[in-house]
Amino acid sequence: MKEKTYVEFTKDMKKDYTIFIPNMLPYHFELISQVMKNYGYNTVLLKNSGPAVIQTGVKYVHNDTCYPAILVIGQFINAIQTSGCDPHKVALVYFQTGGGCRASNYISLLRKALKKAGYEYIPVISMSFSGLETHSGFKMTVPFIVKAMTAILYGDLLMSLVNQCSPYEVRKGESEELAHRFTKKIAADLKTIGLSSGLMKKQYLEVLNAFAAIERTDEKKVKVGVVGEIYVKFSPLGNNGLVDFLVNEGAEAKVPGLLDFFLYSVYDNIMDYRLYGIHRLRHYGARIAFDYLAKKQADLIGIIREHGVFEPPTPIRHTISLVEDYIGMGTKMGEGWLLPAEMLELYDSGVKNIVCTQPFGCLPNHICGKGMMKPLKDRNPDMNIVAIDYDPGATKVNQENRLKLMLANARSVSTDDDGEARPMTPEKEPAVI
Repeated sequence: MKEKTYVEFTKDMKKDYTIFIPNMLPYHFELISQVMKNYGYNTVLLKNSGPAVIQTGVKYVHNDTCYPAILVIGQFINAIQTSGCDPHKVALVYFQTGGGCRASNYISLLRKALKKAGYEYIPVISMSFSGLETHSGFKMTVPFIVKAMTAILYGDLLMSLVNQCSPYEVRKGESEELAHRFTKKIAADLKTIGLSSGLMKKQYLEVLNAFAAIERTDEKKVKVGVVGEIYVKFSPLGNNGLVDFLVNEGAEAKVPGLLDFFLYSVYDNIMDYRLYGIHRLRHYGARIAFDYLAKKQADLIGIIREHGVFEPPTPIRHTISLVEDYIGMGTKMGEGWLLPAEMLELYDSGVKNIVCTQPFGCLPNHICGKGMMKPLKDRNPDMNIVAIDYDPGATKVNQENRLKLMLANARSVSTDDDGEARPMTPEKEPAVI
């Protein structure tokens, strides 16, 4: 048996170790943290942020490395140093896709940084569907994955409703407070419910009714889509509080959900077989998983539409149909074809103003993000896209000035726009589904 070259998280460690979880999406990751607790893990969702995190990351990671890696590793090490927990009783969990970009190297970067900081004995758990590593004390079972997907569905719903309510709420902070209350309630329910539970539909309606009861103004605001590299797209730490900034500037942020990224990753396995004839067995499993998750997404969309107050997400099959004529569906490094697909998804729903968030030097996203802006604009001249780079040396003032310019342009070209989304075009099935 091949000897492991990393510190393993063992069954004995599960009893008394605290597992730190990096915070990319507050609602989603709080729910995933609870799923892990339900399986007997003692987890802590990290909330440390600010310049100290960035400075710690730069200290222990080369400054030419991907900005999300600098932030997550900085958040981990800063938490080890300041949390008060015994470092000898701490483990870290890192979520990685196993794709071709630097995300596949984050675990080794983290271990190298831990060694440099004097914490080489801390186990790092790789949470990946690719099976990059094994740990006897941590197993990705099918029930665990089902519960995690359930958490992501709820997280997407809460994030979407907060984004639709917070720009218009009369009592500021009410929608976010409500989302946190539902996060705690749903987290407790995750001990029993799964993707097939009828309780989910009842809870969807309970959540929708609660948010619909929030007192809101009827003013019209510019809608701004947010896309990009997954970490800086979602993480307030990574994008300097982009959504809050847009709201404070009088806009409504539209952020496609996390489930789309998982569906994109599963769909890539289908395309591997379709384009290259490889991974035949994985292809069959991917088709089953894709259809199942797409059905669960469709259930949520149907309930939101029937409820009639809020805008639902776009069905993944429609998103795919929008981008097929723009980019090869084998483009899967980083966010790959999903990045321009989400821009087209937003445009198709009436959101013409889009912020593309990118870590400086992130090659896949510069190609699929910046590189796709011209062909998108050529065929859709009224798209208003701005690409914003994020890295340790980028100034917040410069980023915000560019965003203000984009908003000013949006208001100047759509002063008589009613802000309502256009009806969705008839859904066209993707070629391979």
